[in-house]
Amino acid sequence: MQSLLLYTCRLTNRAENMEYVLYNKRTSAIVEIRRSHSYFRKTTYKSLAAAKAAVTRESKAWFNRNVTNCKLGDIVDFTQDPQFLYGIADVDYYLENIEKDVERTNYMTGEKFMESVNTPYYASPRSETYWSA
Repeated sequence: MQSLLLYTCRLTNRAENMEYVLYNKRTSAIVEIRRSHSYFRKTTYKSLAAAKAAVTRESKAWFNRNVTNCKLGDIVDFTQDPQFLYGIADVDYYLENIEKDVERTNYMTGEKFMESVNTPYYASPRSETYWSA
């Protein structure tokens, strides 16, 4: 009986530990959001509500930068609002179904290769940094 209870607790904890990412719907790249007065950039969120709140904060900041300061007659492109540009997905689902591969050129050989859109420049064979380390 005790092992069944322990197994049930592990299953519920695994379901509660889901993480979410914000990604650009056009490029599928993960979006890093930096909170004001912080050097920490956040890429994963512990709950769907936290991810939605991050999109809302970005949307409000975008609105304050682009709409509140415009003059009468100015044209504002609302399709650039983060609530329309960003998607939210579970990390596992994102990695399996959404993340795209892009074609890049190897710095040393000049050959084309495919890599994830989220590969940092310094960790990619397309950069001089990768080969000089």
